[in-house]
Amino acid sequence: MTSVRQAALAVLIAVESGHTTLAAEIEQARKGLADERDRGLLLELATGTLRWRAELDALLAQCSSRPFGEIDPVLRSILRLTSYQLEHLTRIPAHAALNEAVELARLAGHPKAAGFINAVLRAFGRRRKQLTLPARPGANGDRASQLAYLSIALSHPEWLTARWLDRHGFESVEQWCRFNNSPPEVTIRTSGRSGSAPDLLAALLAADLEAEPARFVTDAIRLSPGALGRIGPDLRAGLVVQEEASQIVAHGVGARPGDSVLDLCAAPGGKTMVLAADMSNEGRLIAGDLRPARIRLLRAILREGAVTAPVVRLDATRPLPFARAFDRVLLDAPCSGLGTLRLNPDLKWIRSSSDLQSFARTQRSMLHNAAEVVVPGGTLLYATCSSEPEENDDVISAFLSSEHRFERRPVEPGPAVRSAEGLVDHDGYLRTLPFRDGLDAFFAARLVRRADA
Repeated sequence: MTSVRQAALAVLIAVESGHTTLAAEIEQARKGLADERDRGLLLELATGTLRWRAELDALLAQCSSRPFGEIDPVLRSILRLTSYQLEHLTRIPAHAALNEAVELARLAGHPKAAGFINAVLRAFGRRRKQLTLPARPGANGDRASQLAYLSIALSHPEWLTARWLDRHGFESVEQWCRFNNSPPEVTIRTSGRSGSAPDLLAALLAADLEAEPARFVTDAIRLSPGALGRIGPDLRAGLVVQEEASQIVAHGVGARPGDSVLDLCAAPGGKTMVLAADMSNEGRLIAGDLRPARIRLLRAILREGAVTAPVVRLDATRPLPFARAFDRVLLDAPCSGLGTLRLNPDLKWIRSSSDLQSFARTQRSMLHNAAEVVVPGGTLLYATCSSEPEENDDVISAFLSSEHRFERRPVEPGPAVRSAEGLVDHDGYLRTLPFRDGLDAFFAARLVRRADA
């Protein structure tokens, strides 16, 4: 038995409880694994199992004498973890995976379930070619068939795929689901302590790493999945990991040297670093967040990136302790995160449609408070990493219907983003879409305070 599988099981059990996130549990579990290869395997096992959970459940249900939903949650997690290895990681011998599953049941305090675990997984291996999943509908497939395929065979919650289907159509949603189920590339850029992007790219290629210029952001670099872990400490110290869509949003603030800029929900700090670079570190930049742990992380990231912006504790759901003092304000609002399912597959199973209005209420409150500190003629950029209208378009519409001092203008990411016009829709909203752009689904709206308001 390897400790990495025990760690992966612990992560899955914790996530299923609904009281934590995959990212938090992975970060904690990594501390107990000294070998970087084990850390990589932990991430692959936990993330992959959650990506394909609905598919695995459908297959396992055909091998179990008990209804799958009635199986003890710990045993369900063992079955999912092992079937993921059998189905998607063919380099792991089947007999080894089965033996480890039985041992996991014993170590998890379920020794009497060993026979059940063994029987289900042996049936899975023996009957795999006979086990069925919803087939891909043809060009004229009905909605029910499309939803069954997307939600089970491509392992996404039906309530969410139904929404996407209504807005984007079957083929686009199929691409979106496949995007979410694929290992993510990593986008990086140079930190404030390092040289230029071309120099970093040359150094990465010289180290025999798969790297290329990012598609949209001119000074960003895209690495192949898994390449980050192979970067040596000297090179690693000179780079920042940040999703390309996140960088595009930060450039959309339009920060310039000499501006007064507030980043309201700044942790972990990637967007703050982009703002500082766009300002050439000239002007006034303040970064804020609420929770102490987030503030500590924000300070550490900015320190590593040689950004000297003050970090303050701010609760954006309440009136802010500033006058109308900022030329530009970035509100990267807390949201459902449904645009980032490739990196955070646990959110597929944690979120529900009823969560969206709760997030939207908080977002509307934050937006009104942020508006009060923008100078006349200044810009307020509202952003989320959500794909859903309740948190995006609807929040902006509600704001503008009651706040006549502001008007919507097209987001302008500027020269740091190539082909930006393809990312901004007819309403002026910045919207990245996985099936179109190969990026996570981010949203941004630019609101400008009238000069006479």
